[in-house]
Amino acid sequence: MGRTKKREPETASIESATHDGRGIAAVSGKKVFVAGALPGETVEFIRRKSRRNFDEAELLQVIEASGDRIDAKCEAFGRCGGCSLQHVSEDYQRSIKEQTLRDNLQRIGKVEVDSWLEPMTGPVWGYRRRARLAVKDVPAKGRVLVGFRERHAPFITDMHRCEVLASPVDGLIDKLSELVARLSIRARLPQIEVAVAENSIALVFRVLDVPTDADSEELTAFGVANDCRIYLQPGGLDSLELIQPMTLDESLFYTLPEFDIQINFEPIDFVQVNSEINERMVHFAIEQLDPGPDDRVLDLYCGIGNFSLPLAQKSGTVLGIEGEQSLVARAADNARSNGLNNVEFRVADLSKIDGSESWVKAGWDRVLLDPARSGAAEIVERMKLLNPLRIVYVSCHPGTLARDAGILVHDQGYKLETAGIIDMFPHTAHVESIAVFTRT
Repeated sequence: MGRTKKREPETASIESATHDGRGIAAVSGKKVFVAGALPGETVEFIRRKSRRNFDEAELLQVIEASGDRIDAKCEAFGRCGGCSLQHVSEDYQRSIKEQTLRDNLQRIGKVEVDSWLEPMTGPVWGYRRRARLAVKDVPAKGRVLVGFRERHAPFITDMHRCEVLASPVDGLIDKLSELVARLSIRARLPQIEVAVAENSIALVFRVLDVPTDADSEELTAFGVANDCRIYLQPGGLDSLELIQPMTLDESLFYTLPEFDIQINFEPIDFVQVNSEINERMVHFAIEQLDPGPDDRVLDLYCGIGNFSLPLAQKSGTVLGIEGEQSLVARAADNARSNGLNNVEFRVADLSKIDGSESWVKAGWDRVLLDPARSGAAEIVERMKLLNPLRIVYVSCHPGTLARDAGILVHDQGYKLETAGIIDMFPHTAHVESIAVFTRT
């Protein structure tokens, strides 16, 4: 068996860039994607992964810099896989994301947009109120690592703070590292989920072994000292156990001030990570749907009611559909606690509908879609059955939005009126967007 060829540093000019911000160099007839490199730069890199049509590489140093390059704020940038675009301005980041959306709509959906929205912007640091931090006891480093995975390796980044996590969790990385190091189960605790609400902070410790009494005392003391709710999760989502404090006076919550709505949630529930952007997104979605007091509105992939509840204030009737029973129950509780009696919630797997469902044929004036990355193909393929006048589609993946937009425009009788990006995840390559369709 021959030896694997040792990888050596190489130097090349960056000719262009991918949609997620990686620089592209052509070396010996093969494309090399260099994370963190910009068009026009000369860089030194080392190849990390080989593919059939391209290689992926790590940037070692910039020899000749682009005028678009700026200094990254985070010390861990370049190693940490949490952010990929801190080396360029926010405007540059948004231009990359908008071009990605434009290209996907044209190439995949083969649709044109009547008018483009200005990017929906908000805070770019300290914005992330939900995160999953990996944990690993690394004796060779003499510490427990807590943070995001590295960009070029399946290891955890050796980091001490995170500039995008919401305060005060942004400064808790070292404290969490020290806490886990004191536990007997430090090698059996693979992750910590973070949820920052308006009234409290929750930390969920995924544990593979039962903590000892001493471990529980350490975790409880940490919660008291840092004013955090501490949960253990030994199994699935239904295994969540609160250990600090022993009882709660109120749930975690966030508010939508424009609508005077409070939305309660559990620490492992899905909530939009950027609170200010979420408020603007909800405002825009409802403004574009423009429901009236006699309108029937369908909110698909409704979660815990982020759109459904404010929609209920403007509409005659709202029905929210969601695949997870626990989220539907939470949404219904949120409707009751906000005094809304014209909104109902139902459990349904929206990837398996066939059009025979009673709610599909009930008649709807407006539809809001907020699906996962896989999109909403099964719904949009049956949009003629729903037959709404207006559709607002909130997307976390431009490729599936483009695919679904193509179906709506070419097969279902809709026009793509407007679209644009939502800068929900600054400094990352994640493209969140919103599109508005009207019946032709």
